[in-house]
Amino acid sequence: MKTITIYGASSSQIGEQYTKMANELGKLLAQNGINCITGCGKEGMMGAVAKGALEVGGRVIGIIPQFMVDEGWTNNTLSEIIVTKNMHERKHLMAEKSDACIALPGGVGTMEELMEIITWGQLSLYNKPIIIFNINGYYDPLLSMLKKAVEERFMHPKNQEVWSVAYSPEEVLNVIALQNQSYFNMRSVAAM
Repeated sequence: MKTITIYGASSSQIGEQYTKMANELGKLLAQNGINCITGCGKEGMMGAVAKGALEVGGRVIGIIPQFMVDEGWTNNTLSEIIVTKNMHERKHLMAEKSDACIALPGGVGTMEELMEIITWGQLSLYNKPIIIFNINGYYDPLLSMLKKAVEERFMHPKNQEVWSVAYSPEEVLNVIALQNQSYFNMRSVAAM
């Protein structure tokens, strides 16, 4: 696993307990040789992940649409910045260039990205690990909603296998390692 896309809030108003965990995650990923892709935000979860990774010599790639560059939202401290024409191209590139996705707490933009990548997973358009980093139980209501969707038969129970949930940076890394091992084991069996 070389590159992981991180979805998360860009708000500077969120609690320190969230940005602290995001910073620790960035450091842990970098220390394990994993590059990060973010939406190129300077603040919030995106900024904290990038800062953590860069502090320990990691590589962080920011993918940002031109209109956000024009607004001055670019984190110019990153290792590489890719500017896209629009949000759709940005999301496509973030998924295409990644070996996994991690959703940290965020607002509707983050939730929309998470729901889209889960949908792509259900449709076998994205067959890589998707991890919901559930800091302080932030995603508990969403996870309950997804469970209800299964219970009410709006979603097949097997679709719950598309994502995993982690509660600490170390657990995120463990989930990535386990899922990566399963992915490569499946590919080995398929090649026989």
